[in-house]
Amino acid sequence: MFSHIMIGTSDLDRAKGFYDALLATLGVPPAMINGERIFYMTPTGVFSVSKPINGEPATFANGGTIGFACKSPEQADAWHAAGLAQGGMTCEEPPGVREGGMGKLYLAYLRDPDGNKLCALHRMG
Repeated sequence: MFSHIMIGTSDLDRAKGFYDALLATLGVPPAMINGERIFYMTPTGVFSVSKPINGEPATFANGGTIGFACKSPEQADAWHAAGLAQGGMTCEEPPGVREGGMGKLYLAYLRDPDGNKLCALHRMG
C-alpha cells in the first residue's frame, strides 16, 4: 500500500545516528545520504528523514505513529533498547503484549529525538 514514509528532523546527523542504530535491529542497512535527506531502502518500502524543504522547523504529527514490523518480541525489545541508547524516549506503556480487536500484539513505543512517535510491532501467533 505504501511506497515510502518521510518525516522531518531539525538535525540530520542526529537523526541518522538514531535511525541507523534503531533500524539495524531490523536488518536494515545504514541510510543513504542525499543532500538534506537520508533514505533507508528495503524490499518492502522506503523510510526517509529530511530537513523540511520549506525551511520551517521540523514538527511531529499529533496523533501520528509510525510502526515498524518485527519478527519477534526479542527483536522489538532490541529495537526499543537501541532507540533509548541513541537518545529516544520511551512513551506509552513499557514494551509488552497487548490484546484487542487486532489480536495479540507485542508492542514497544518510542519518541525519536525530534518527537516523532514510533512503534515496534510483532503480531503474536
